[in-house]
Amino acid sequence: MNPRGRLMIERMPKTNPMTLTQKILAAHAIGLTKPFVRTGDILQVKVDWTIASELAWNGMDRTYEMLGRPPVYDKDRFFLAVDHTVDPVTLANDKRAQKLTQLSRDFAKEAGITHFYDANVTILHTKFYRDLVQPGEIVLGADSHTSSHGGMGAFSIGLGGADITAAMVLGTSWIEVPEAIEVVYSGKPGFGIGGKDIILRTLGDLGRNTVAMERSVEFRGESVRELTTDARFTIANMTAEFGGLNGIFEADGQVAAWLSKRKSHNDGAKWFRADDGAPYVARFPIDLAKIVPLVAKPFSPDNVFTAEQHAGMALNGVFIGACTTTEEELVLSALVLEQVLKDQKPVSSANRLVVPGDLSIQRNLAAAGLWKIYEQAGFRVSVPGCSMCLGVASEKAGKGETWLSSQNRNFPNRMGEGSLAWLASGPTVAASALSLKVADPRPFLAKVDRERFEKLLGRDRKTPLPNVVTTEPEIDVVPAHAVSTDVAVDQPWTVRGRVQKFGDNIDTDAIIPGEFCHLVKPEELGEKCFHFVKPGFADKVRKGQNIIVAGQGWGSGSSREQAVWALQGAGIKLVIARSYAFIHKRNLVNEALPFLVVSDDAFYAAVADETELSVNINSGEIVLPTSGKKFRAEPLTPIVKSLMREQGLVPAIKRHGAQVFELLAAGV
Repeated sequence: MNPRGRLMIERMPKTNPMTLTQKILAAHAIGLTKPFVRTGDILQVKVDWTIASELAWNGMDRTYEMLGRPPVYDKDRFFLAVDHTVDPVTLANDKRAQKLTQLSRDFAKEAGITHFYDANVTILHTKFYRDLVQPGEIVLGADSHTSSHGGMGAFSIGLGGADITAAMVLGTSWIEVPEAIEVVYSGKPGFGIGGKDIILRTLGDLGRNTVAMERSVEFRGESVRELTTDARFTIANMTAEFGGLNGIFEADGQVAAWLSKRKSHNDGAKWFRADDGAPYVARFPIDLAKIVPLVAKPFSPDNVFTAEQHAGMALNGVFIGACTTTEEELVLSALVLEQVLKDQKPVSSANRLVVPGDLSIQRNLAAAGLWKIYEQAGFRVSVPGCSMCLGVASEKAGKGETWLSSQNRNFPNRMGEGSLAWLASGPTVAASALSLKVADPRPFLAKVDRERFEKLLGRDRKTPLPNVVTTEPEIDVVPAHAVSTDVAVDQPWTVRGRVQKFGDNIDTDAIIPGEFCHLVKPEELGEKCFHFVKPGFADKVRKGQNIIVAGQGWGSGSSREQAVWALQGAGIKLVIARSYAFIHKRNLVNEALPFLVVSDDAFYAAVADETELSVNINSGEIVLPTSGKKFRAEPLTPIVKSLMREQGLVPAIKRHGAQVFELLAAGV
């Protein structure tokens, strides 16, 4: 065994090499006719876990009701946490939060699920990652940051509530095997350069919704062996901002060491590895040794600059918290604050807030005396929850206020209407907190006792990491057989209307802000569609501008299916874009709102606001009646056409039952 337990892996050449993601999917596939999978394959897969929050359950309950409230497939494998819209003030005074919370409580009791966590106990991803997920599992979550759990070597993706409800009931789902890229980390990062700075650098170098869009992102390279499970969590978490379908690390001794601390859910790991020659479509090297503390300016996580470049910029507030901020980051931030307090006193402000991700972290930091340091630095210490990251509960940034935050998104209005969110690591926020001016944390990090830091996290760098034995997936192969279906012949399906045109990277926060996600009726959501960024949107739809034409990355951001319901409620008949965020595209499919992909630059040059279009959805032909110009969209996949014929996922399940995904994959 190598120093510190590094793995020695001897690989044999393979005829059909697979990526790590492909191996996990192949191991879970039902009805494979060959012992491997390839990009573009449509699979029916067994699902190990489904997870959701109370904000997602609000919409999921609607789907669950439409399905007739059937039994949950496995009561031990659905995880529900009340975390998005609650804090003690909101829960005591806001009827919307009370309703969402009670709806989740009622379902948890009705279904008898094992893993239900009430308000202010945990953040959904924090507890699930720390206590339950294991390498090689498939996790589907009704939240875009479900990608977090790839840090533990799971295939973990966010989907809309309808998909998660279906998987919760059936124990299966479907997936189109994605393309994959590898991000290869080399070099040793400086002390205090953790997961947040690494993923910000990755975003800054490679771009949001570009090379990762709808792809699997596999984080590789010798340097990842040194990254803690907390650092991997943060990187995988913000793969959602990168635009990836999933982010994933190969599980190794770091993961085995973490699993060994658990009392349960520690013996089912699958230690898969990507094969030599695995079919990655691109490789992107990043040198961790060159990374310095960074900030991301509004309004995109890839709008990255060094903290040093903006040193001295005035702030209205600072926030350390949200799911992306791990225990490791909270501890290090406290130690940075301890050093800052030696030279500075906090300027008077109530706008300093820190929120732990779980009560276990809360207890750990309390026992270590670290909350006292935060309080001395002028921070209010709140209870676990998403808090300011979503800006829908009592803690919000005011209009025009600039906050430095360790959260993961800085979209318009993300921390509250009119707010300006700058992203950074916890230590960078801590270094900036007392003066309320952006500061480079490196002078303070240099004074932190590193042994104390490791000890506070229960780590011993002198002890070798556990060795693990790599495995290959057990793949069930069945003979190919014909599926008896009543396949419908494509018929002309024409949508006619006028265009409302949008640019690139229109996120679901823009389509339907989080504060309206308690609504479930499409007509109510439709009236709030683009509430902040395009007032009067619904009025224009009613006057005939019922086709959306957009650029790249349409529907990126949160997984909220309310974004599709809002479009439908407003009266939108069709969406055309260069590319779509994976989750939003699935939601469009599940709710049977037609969409097309068009990459032709000439089409976008020819179309403006109010342009009239006549579109055949099945053939993909787009006609501009006034000029006679014709364009062609990319063909829809058989499973998308099948779901469109069925009028969406719920009607399909009602018609076909447990066989639904097998039939859909066959193109029924």
